[in-house]
Amino acid sequence: MSHPAWLRLKAPGGENFSELKGLVRHHNLHTVCESARCPNIGECWEKRTATFMLLGNTCTRSCGFCAVLTGRPSAVDLQEPYNVAEAVCKLSLKYAVVTSVNRDDLKDGGAFIFARTIRQIRLLSPDCQIEVLIPDFEGNQDALQKVINERPDVLNHNMETVSRLYRRVRPQAKYPRSLELLRRSKDAGLTTKSGLMVGVGETRDELIETFGDMIAHGCDILTIGQYLRPSLNHLPVDRYYAPEEFVELKQAGESMGFKHVESGPLVRSSYHAREQKAVASGA
Repeated sequence: MSHPAWLRLKAPGGENFSELKGLVRHHNLHTVCESARCPNIGECWEKRTATFMLLGNTCTRSCGFCAVLTGRPSAVDLQEPYNVAEAVCKLSLKYAVVTSVNRDDLKDGGAFIFARTIRQIRLLSPDCQIEVLIPDFEGNQDALQKVINERPDVLNHNMETVSRLYRRVRPQAKYPRSLELLRRSKDAGLTTKSGLMVGVGETRDELIETFGDMIAHGCDILTIGQYLRPSLNHLPVDRYYAPEEFVELKQAGESMGFKHVESGPLVRSSYHAREQKAVASGA
């Protein structure tokens, strides 16, 4: 199935793109922009924004949609929080997004590295807002609390898809567990965010039902984007949503109670993240 015209992008490049790429290489950092083959890498890196990926670039899970490598991860780099914070400082970022692979091999899923990274960014860049896109830590509440205690400006955890498709799309995840993570984060007073991809076989009614579940569990910000198949080894695209369908989903979500919905074919979790936070906060 070929991509429709609205999904075709020009190749990334430009002075800022090259500079950021060099900085990432110099500090031996990983970005989800590269590892997950994000279609917005050219636009975002030219604007000097990137989503840093902690804990290596090998994931312990085998989600059917994700381009990140699955396998046995390398040892945890305890210097990583400092390297990320230094890169954020050198880029003079006012908004930093930090995520990770799943590390089910670690007792706390790597939550301590998230906590250290938040603290170190705040030390070097006190005016920088921080958004974390975290895994579910296998439902470990103590691990989640380590991140909550650092009070990130936005706590993001992606639902990814509707309940019926979890076993196929996210075989090691659980729909109720992800909802519970959002609820606990909201109960702690954080701004919460989650994302869904469309085009993997869901129905509109299932999407609306999922919107309702997310709102009931305290989700403030929702991102919706088109699933793009990374390779023939990944889930096939069920269908491509037209741009007007994304507009309709945005309207539906905001009418149901989300503070902001970012919806479009190429939208990903951290796309326009700073602007999303500002709108949701009424800034």
